[in-house]
Amino acid sequence: MLSWLEPKLNGDELATTSAVLDVAEELAADAFLSHYKQADQSEPRLEPDGVHVLPAIGAALRQYAELGFFAAGFEKPLGGMGLSTLVSSAIFAQFAAANIATSAYPMLTAANARLIARFGSAEQIQQFALPQIAGRWFGTMCLSEPQAGSSLADIRMRACREGTDSLGERYLLAGNKMWISGGDQDISENIVHLVLAKIPRADGTLAEGTKDISLFVVPKILPWGQRNDIAVAGLNHKMGYRGTANCLLNFGEAKGAVGWLIGNAGDGLHQMFHMMNEARIAVGLGAAALGYRGYMHALHYARERRQGRLTGLRAGPPVAIIEHVDVKRMLLAQKTYAEGALALCLFCAHLVDQEHEEGAAALLELLTPVAKTWSSEYGLAANDLAIQIHGGYGYTRDFDVEQLYRDNRLNPIHEGTTGIQALDLLGRKILRGGGAPLETVTAKVTSCCDRARSHRALEPYTHALAAAWRTVSTTVDVLRSNDAARALDNATPFLSAFGHTIVAWLWLEQATAADQAASTGRVTRSFAQGKQRACRYFFECELPRVYVWLNAVTSCSDVAAGASLDEF
Repeated sequence: MLSWLEPKLNGDELATTSAVLDVAEELAADAFLSHYKQADQSEPRLEPDGVHVLPAIGAALRQYAELGFFAAGFEKPLGGMGLSTLVSSAIFAQFAAANIATSAYPMLTAANARLIARFGSAEQIQQFALPQIAGRWFGTMCLSEPQAGSSLADIRMRACREGTDSLGERYLLAGNKMWISGGDQDISENIVHLVLAKIPRADGTLAEGTKDISLFVVPKILPWGQRNDIAVAGLNHKMGYRGTANCLLNFGEAKGAVGWLIGNAGDGLHQMFHMMNEARIAVGLGAAALGYRGYMHALHYARERRQGRLTGLRAGPPVAIIEHVDVKRMLLAQKTYAEGALALCLFCAHLVDQEHEEGAAALLELLTPVAKTWSSEYGLAANDLAIQIHGGYGYTRDFDVEQLYRDNRLNPIHEGTTGIQALDLLGRKILRGGGAPLETVTAKVTSCCDRARSHRALEPYTHALAAAWRTVSTTVDVLRSNDAARALDNATPFLSAFGHTIVAWLWLEQATAADQAASTGRVTRSFAQGKQRACRYFFECELPRVYVWLNAVTSCSDVAAGASLDEF
């Protein structure tokens, strides 16, 4: 995890970072992992006074706050620890692996506070962001509505101006918000909702589209101590992530929920994307952490479980199933998926720290849908393989891999489904965006290949990576010259191919770095060989899939687009 930092940190700074990660690992094991299964079995419940969650969740998050982890990634003037996004992301990965549902509360809270700190007034920051950074208040993001889903242009939440006070322009909000994680609970002093809504026009109607969407900060408890006009209309009972209270909220059942405009009217979607993009990388990181935990469970089980004999041997005791070739294959696939996803998400965190350097912000924007989607899809695939390695035992509630799969199944869905991310990547980021981010990737891939060529065992992969990236680039050129209306028909296979190529690049980076570290004694030779073996597996067994996906894209296949409704 520290490989991105080591060239920039001195020995004392590296020691401090390692110590913080050690503390996080210990707290994750003691306070988060300890109620992992209990939170799955004791779901949040809605009672007349609100939503109640498992008390152990609140106890864990109080310890999390006491150690300053809510504040990890914030600057010291805001009460933060001043850690880099890379280090704070590595910290979060420890907690996500231990208990993703409990970790959702601080993830959303930090993203909420960061948005307010960036776009809010000084008074709004003082009132609403600082208590979240301290971990006393929690935060949410309120986007979706029952009738709109992911189509934010169709939201109907209304915000009518009431006046002005020390916190800015005050509005009364009315409407419904759906799928609100942490929408109500009894473990924080207050809840700060960030709500997208439309301000009615002069004739009282709401504008169509997204241009008139504004963002409001709407607390559960108002600054003067009164309960705001927000009601929990119901709880969503989920397949996994059950410790996170997921709510349908009604705003303004009486006079209206009091909220304050953040920034300027009409800027809401632009502002909310700041939180959404942070959440998307966090979702990918959580998916990677769950996939990695599943891999570790499967690895331990495969070493302990003795069953069958090797091909050609009929006598003797049963062998550990890790000796069977098919189990090795599944373990290698898990390792490449989980560690590849971790590398991708942590690289994006590194780009956040570099956002003021030339090209970093544009590259981060390009890779965000990839980090969210590839990590979610393949972290889940790693969990699927973990169940398979456990056999029938993996399909029971006695082993954690069953719950890990259920928890991870949400990640390809929330914060923008795979299809939505594919349209964003190909349509907005590539076809309608400039070519500079792709040129940046080309430069990084070329540099990686140049360095890897000095390691004889890795030299063949440089040709494979260069060829795959050329094919991606050629595909983009083809799409730009073809019918724009058809270009997005196969956006999802394009995202799959793009993601696989990016992860192949990061695997070659890892294998090269590991070999170099082994030569200087910083890591063991077996560790480096494990990285190289995983790199070889990804290049031999995964990277060739890129060409199949891209063939459908360049041929403008209409196998899906051309299907009539009667054919289903």
